[in-house]
Amino acid sequence: MRVFYPVCQVAELAAGYRYTTYLPLHVTAQRLIDAYLKDAGHAEDLKGPLFRPVKNNRTKTLAKPLHPASVYQDIVKRYAREVGLAELVPGLCVHSLRATAATNALAHNADIAKVQEWLGHADISTTRMYDKRQSRPEDSHTFKVQYD
Repeated sequence: MRVFYPVCQVAELAAGYRYTTYLPLHVTAQRLIDAYLKDAGHAEDLKGPLFRPVKNNRTKTLAKPLHPASVYQDIVKRYAREVGLAELVPGLCVHSLRATAATNALAHNADIAKVQEWLGHADISTTRMYDKRQSRPEDSHTFKVQYD
């Protein structure tokens, strides 16, 4: 059985370089991943990819990572259509989900340096683009003034 600790190791490829990131793993996410692994039948394969294709008509090999296009076409777009987001959010993509997660974390007072590390940004100014806390109209000083 795959045992998860408070962090999850993620191997990524960016700008031609392969690197490993360690991300915090929420208890609920751990429970759902454990259930997924059991249902998918590859809970014992600790070295293989976590998420795999469910079918492969060309090579029949399933012990490989999902192709990035499959993640977008088969998962993100499908579920966005099912819940009505595809119509509400033109241009919805994997990156917009990542941006929403970062913006949401910052809006809930996450440390910007931790969000920077989480996103893998080399420069904190890139992470600041997701910080909308200062640009929310309802937080403007204009609305703090009492007109009686």
